[in-house]
Amino acid sequence: MAAMNYNWISDLNPKLSNTMVIGIIIGKTDIKHSPARKVKDSPDFFINVLVLGSDSFINTMSNSYNIGDVVTIENALVAIKDSEKEERFCPTTPSPYRLILSEFHSQVHHCVDMHTKDRLLPLIHIPVKDSKDFYNLGDIQASGNNLEGSFINILAAVKGIGEMKLFQKSDGCPGQRMEVKLFDGFVSSFSLLCWDREAIKQVQTSVCKGTVIFIADAKITFDSFRNGMTATVNSKTIITVSPDMQEADLLYRYAAEMLESGALEQDDMPLESISAVYTVAQLKGKIQESPETVYGITISFITGFDLDSSVSKVIKTRCTNCKFQVTEGMQYCSNQLCPGKGQVFSSTTGFDLLMDLSDRTGTLQCNLRSPVADAMLGCTTEQFTCLTENDRSALKWKFLLETCKAYVKMFRSTRTKSGFRAVILSCSLVDTDEATQHTSALLNED
Repeated sequence: MAAMNYNWISDLNPKLSNTMVIGIIIGKTDIKHSPARKVKDSPDFFINVLVLGSDSFINTMSNSYNIGDVVTIENALVAIKDSEKEERFCPTTPSPYRLILSEFHSQVHHCVDMHTKDRLLPLIHIPVKDSKDFYNLGDIQASGNNLEGSFINILAAVKGIGEMKLFQKSDGCPGQRMEVKLFDGFVSSFSLLCWDREAIKQVQTSVCKGTVIFIADAKITFDSFRNGMTATVNSKTIITVSPDMQEADLLYRYAAEMLESGALEQDDMPLESISAVYTVAQLKGKIQESPETVYGITISFITGFDLDSSVSKVIKTRCTNCKFQVTEGMQYCSNQLCPGKGQVFSSTTGFDLLMDLSDRTGTLQCNLRSPVADAMLGCTTEQFTCLTENDRSALKWKFLLETCKAYVKMFRSTRTKSGFRAVILSCSLVDTDEATQHTSALLNED
């Protein structure tokens, strides 16, 4: 159908009949008496959609359409919204109306017009609130109890995603809960709590460590268990993943450096607690199955180890405060979000290189950093820089194609093509007997 027959959300009013709206779903709530969705068709306008009908109809609607889908809604009723009720329980919208989608009079289907979809898909990254109207995590913590019960906007990056935990509510109905850890240039860890199944689904499918999110209308409360402020996703909240705004770009670069440097992974599991042995393929499979950090041991060959490349690719200098990579000798940090900005600049220098581990199931590219690299190589960065090219080549071939026992940590990352990053926690060469023993055990498991 021609685009001229569509109704823009900004032009809707109760006098219209035979309405047809095309928009992208930017939010979705759990099924209660009826599910609600939020549909957007322009950077400035979005509207709440209430779905009414039988249980089977509502379940079908809920299962068929998700956040990020571009849909066509036909013959929905345009009703004046109850401002007081919607202000309490629904996202605040620029439209004075809401759409009511009924089972017997309205139709919904996925938009198949590629030109229209291409126009609407970028809107999923436009925050529904003013991009300048947000709190950083430092402001929230500094406010103490002054923000208790408030609904505010937050711009932050994801540090970690917890497992969804199921429980039984007081009324006997099943419930769920998931905690997401956030960070920015001011606070290293802040809790975002999700109780809504649809919000949990959005986080699990669209977010990973290092992702920047804009959270519109998160409820702020003091958590006595954590002894600090926390944010909660509720029926008013809309989460925009990878928001298209300048402040988000700065935070994304900061988050990427934090991930690259391993600064977000300081609380590693003790080596003595890691006992599971995996093939390379098994490690890759486990990280694809779960958003949680995966720890394991692998017995494999070192098939890539570029110790003889340029020193700048082997040794890197980072800001002590934010772990942003800087040029050695610099007197300031170029990261605009560095929490140490305005203070005396300091940096640390260490090994930071790539190493490939391979077995019969595949190859895993890993980051090897100080102090693990120092222990494995048996030298410091200062000693390494004094080596000749022949010395570095000889050191490389001491390890290359040898069998090793590596303790590996893996976590999801948006910065790699594979979607995950592997970091070496410990690595040592092993003799043939030990390698054969572990290999036999894995073969028996297969």
